[in-house]
Amino acid sequence: MPHTLSRIGRRRALRGAAAAFVALGVLLWWLAPWSEEPPGGTITLSTGTRAGVYQKYGELLRSSLDKYMPDLEVRLKTSDGSQENVRRVATGQADFAIAAADAVQTYKLEGRPGADRLRGVARLYDDYVQLAVAPDSGIRTVDDLRGKRVAIGPPKSGVRLIANRVLKAAGIDPETDISPSADGIDTGPGRLGHGLDAFFWSGGLPTDGLKKFTEQSALRFVPIEADLVAELHREGGATRYYRATNMPESAYPGSQLGATVPTMAVSNLLITRADADPRLTEWLTRIVLRSRDGIGAHVHSAQLVDVRTAIYTDPLRLHEGARRYYRSDKP
Repeated sequence: MPHTLSRIGRRRALRGAAAAFVALGVLLWWLAPWSEEPPGGTITLSTGTRAGVYQKYGELLRSSLDKYMPDLEVRLKTSDGSQENVRRVATGQADFAIAAADAVQTYKLEGRPGADRLRGVARLYDDYVQLAVAPDSGIRTVDDLRGKRVAIGPPKSGVRLIANRVLKAAGIDPETDISPSADGIDTGPGRLGHGLDAFFWSGGLPTDGLKKFTEQSALRFVPIEADLVAELHREGGATRYYRATNMPESAYPGSQLGATVPTMAVSNLLITRADADPRLTEWLTRIVLRSRDGIGAHVHSAQLVDVRTAIYTDPLRLHEGARRYYRSDKP
């Protein structure tokens, strides 16, 4: 009997030692990437308008990159939004950018310069389409926009792309059936009732520029119903990246008054080019995922960045550096 207990004790001890060895190996494996000398140099990240989510996300990501890659200089470049960002990366005017999947696919389908060189780094979070009007406005549906003064976003923005498609799906010509304006999130909210009847915005929830406005002034969101999204899907092409959803009541509680708003969403991607340095891109991908909680504390939508979904960068193939990160499954 004592010999049996002794053997059991030895087996338990061996199992304990093996577990400790595995745990040590995992710890060393976890720490290994950060013990390497991080790559340096200079990169340009194209973001968005100053009051939008892209710009805020870019500023916070730059802070994280400064922490983990001190020899890397990150230059932020504001833009109109997704359409301009895709073009900048494809043509070499920026190294990385954030862009909505529909804008990326549109650029590819149109065979624009450098489209075949575009690559994905990570799927980030979803943009929600937000159609806002003054609280006492008679506009209740997209159809009611006919004949109205409507901000559809800057010419090179993802908002413009989406707004035009939504209007056309509702049978409204954005050039002749409304009085279009190029106002974006920086000016659109303040002009409601003062030159504008409605404005379109597409961004993460909540968007700071809009949230701050709703804390001081009232507005109302017009629903974009599921049947309109279905009509968009029938057009094919890049519209398959739109999905019907609801804007949660917590997005802008002062304006939504406890009610969800039917709308549509599209995923955002961090993109680059095929010729971007693989090692630098691997490091950048790792930091994007590692910085999720820190960035998410300031950009709520960034809390949804997750390694299990980040890998799905359709319609773009993964960049080789990003692929290395996801294959290694390192933190």
